[in-house]
Amino acid sequence: QVQLVESGGGLVQAGSSLRLSCTASGLTFTGYAMGWFRQAPGKEREFVTTINWSGVSALYADFVKGRFTISRDGAKNTVYLQMNDLKPEDTAVYYCAAASRYSIYEGDYNNWGQGTQVTVSS
Repeated sequence: QVQLVESGGGLVQAGSSLRLSCTASGLTFTGYAMGWFRQAPGKEREFVTTINWSGVSALYADFVKGRFTISRDGAKNTVYLQMNDLKPEDTAVYYCAAASRYSIYEGDYNNWGQGTQVTVSS
């Protein structure tokens, strides 16, 4: 049974940083691309970033380029999302997801975590 467990969310002020973690179990971690998506209140879930199986390649949504960094640790079966210079518009539930292909499309991800809340106050 595949499990993805996110942690690291919280309430911070604008300009602050947070690091989200997502630990995977029940899958061969290095066989999957890992992505982060987010869903703000009243909005659809949207792509944030993804990293390929080896960690060599990553893609980012335009609204986080230069502020967020995704990375992965194969020894720990964990993917990270370092978020710097947070803005109130980054407030959302952040979801970790695993896909068998390197993709920005939500439909390609068939394993999801429960989400972790990030709230950025102005």
